[in-house]
Amino acid sequence: MTAFSSATLPWLLSWVVLGVPSACLAAEDAWPLFRGDAQATGVAVGELPQELELLWSYRVEKGGFEATPVISNDLVFLPDLDGTLHVLKLADGQVAWKKSFATAEGGVTGFIASPAIQNNSIYLCDIDGKVSCLALADGQEKWTFTTGAEINGPVNFFQDRLLVGSQDSNLYCLRIDSGELVWKFAIADQIRCSPTIVDHYSFVAGCDGQLHIVDIADGTEVTKVPIEDPTGVTPAVLGEKVYFGTEGGKIFCVDWKQGTTMWTRRANSTQQAFRSSPAVTGTAIIVTGRDKRVRALNPTTGDEIWSYTTKAGIDSSPVIVGDRVFVAGGDGRVYGLDVTTGSLLWQYEAGGKFASSPAVASGKLIVASDAGTVFCFGKKQ
Repeated sequence: MTAFSSATLPWLLSWVVLGVPSACLAAEDAWPLFRGDAQATGVAVGELPQELELLWSYRVEKGGFEATPVISNDLVFLPDLDGTLHVLKLADGQVAWKKSFATAEGGVTGFIASPAIQNNSIYLCDIDGKVSCLALADGQEKWTFTTGAEINGPVNFFQDRLLVGSQDSNLYCLRIDSGELVWKFAIADQIRCSPTIVDHYSFVAGCDGQLHIVDIADGTEVTKVPIEDPTGVTPAVLGEKVYFGTEGGKIFCVDWKQGTTMWTRRANSTQQAFRSSPAVTGTAIIVTGRDKRVRALNPTTGDEIWSYTTKAGIDSSPVIVGDRVFVAGGDGRVYGLDVTTGSLLWQYEAGGKFASSPAVASGKLIVASDAGTVFCFGKKQ
């Protein structure tokens, strides 16, 4: 393992209190990436009204949603499992436009990965391994790039480049404007997570049981940290610490500057897998698990602060909005919990189940279900 010297990372001195570079924060009226920002913190910049009401819902005729919606330009972008990208008006849920995608053989593809918005474009990854760049206004195709296997995690951005991992075990670095391959970095097993980005480093938690830290400049590995079990979870970065769960039922805190594990916690005796990404602040790490529980952990020690039990296992990642954390459950309920105590403040019974995670922008909470319904919560005028 390679430790980072303080001279290597002078940019750390410019970080804000929560450990996120201000230039990478999403605006209050946008949620452009799967976890809100490039560091995958799962923390909203804006606020939500104290009393949430259902403003609108939208249902697809067939298929369902596992991808998390993204929000930009007062539009909600959400691809379904049946190969269609739905673009809805944030204000009322009406269709702005939609586009269906076919495979090279004339069939249909599907989408598990969230879209990503950058440079007036939509970047979309499908289960056939293709990355597509589309015009934000109408979905016109600008370029495509094909990897060797299914893509489960969305792209992330660094300057004029984008990074994306594939089940073919490669992390790809492409030029945003053309899709031209800059480099690729191979690990020993599949990549199912979205690559997290801090400064010019990318963090990849792999199915090979390693956390890889890669220099985006040239695709070289700076260090790797053993994590015992495979994982497809997108790691969340807060300052010098990286947090994520594994298939073996453990939560890890890694000091990526030193390349060492600070603590681990097995949050349940049954060792059920973590399939969701944590939401992180300086006071609490919020994790959701297949053991039906939402937990807040101490960022420094990993000690449990509180837990809340839902009715089914949770694969959806939590989102922190001010003093509340919102969770979409496998029991078809959307929960709003006090981030300090874990007490239930609000819930909505939607039915079905959720694998898609919430997105927050412009005072609205958007979440989509496996059954194919998009829900928008906020305050009625």
